[in-house]
Amino acid sequence: MRTVRLRLTLLHMGLFLVAGALLVALIYVLVRFSPFPGPAVAPTAPGGGPPAGTPGPDHVAQAASLRRLLVNSLVAFAVAAFAAMILGWFAAGRALRPLGAMTATVRRITAERLDRRLPVSGPDDELRRLAVTFNDLLDRLEGAFTAQRRFVANASHELRTPLTLQRATAEIALADPEAGAETLRAVLGRVLAAGEQQERLIEALLTLARGQQGPHRRERLDLAAVAAQALFHQDAPGRQDAPDPRIEASLHPAPASADPALIERLVANLLGNARRHNVPGGWITVWTGAADGRPTLRIRNSGPLVPAERVPLLLQPFQRMESGRKAGRDGLGLGLSIVAAIVEAHHGTLEVRPLPEGGLDVTVALPGPVPEEGPA
Repeated sequence: MRTVRLRLTLLHMGLFLVAGALLVALIYVLVRFSPFPGPAVAPTAPGGGPPAGTPGPDHVAQAASLRRLLVNSLVAFAVAAFAAMILGWFAAGRALRPLGAMTATVRRITAERLDRRLPVSGPDDELRRLAVTFNDLLDRLEGAFTAQRRFVANASHELRTPLTLQRATAEIALADPEAGAETLRAVLGRVLAAGEQQERLIEALLTLARGQQGPHRRERLDLAAVAAQALFHQDAPGRQDAPDPRIEASLHPAPASADPALIERLVANLLGNARRHNVPGGWITVWTGAADGRPTLRIRNSGPLVPAERVPLLLQPFQRMESGRKAGRDGLGLGLSIVAAIVEAHHGTLEVRPLPEGGLDVTVALPGPVPEEGPA
């Protein structure tokens, strides 16, 4: 198997062989055809020297020296090539040692053990940057898996509660042999109410999943028109012990490119939360317009005090201000999480701030309209 270490070793040795062969050839050529003049040789008399054209002792010695130099250079080159291969093998192993540690760590990472991270040490090189990038990816995966597990657990709990209530109500009615028509009618009413709660929860879950998948189509729309329609058809139930809050609207044109169905749900959820989580004699302000060149919707409402550290939790599914039995009157706990999913799917921005006197200030900014926008 041709591993990376073997390929690096062969590459290192190949480069050394090419460079060594060029060096040996260059030395031989320079010695054989040296451009620098050698020591002067005294001329010989015609009668005492060798015949013309016959190589003398100096030429023979020079040729023998060249052959000896070539042979010695080739022997030294072979030894150096073997040493280069050994050194290249160990150098490649040392350079790839961090990758081996990364591989061993990655093999131990599973869906249940996403808390492991690659070791980040050594100089700031490509391997260190690779480890940092992979650790960032693991952080995002761990967050996604944790959110998924929490969502599944919460959804199962929320769906199990009305089912348990329906079953218990029906069993109590069936166990009473003297139950009359009025009693059975009341039982059926409670069963229907629990079924309606299940339908609302399932519809909210489907909307959340659709918002996370992204818009199916984009159309040019005006946030002012969507907000006006939502205000006109707003049917979110307010608190039973308090009148509806006072609503003030300042709607300026805010053209955007988005999925109309998702944006309508976004505005309806924000208005529904503003009415549901309010106080007696409270107020709601709705503003649409352009802010920093982007179509923007801003909804502010009075209400109970919201700690700043709880604001990020309200954007997660099934998170409510109240817990226990009071949580049932606060809705399904999916309103703001659906809003956050829709905004993220449209590549917009969502800012939620608690007001000092109580209530929330929610600002949604969407991308501007795109010319010739059609179905995606």
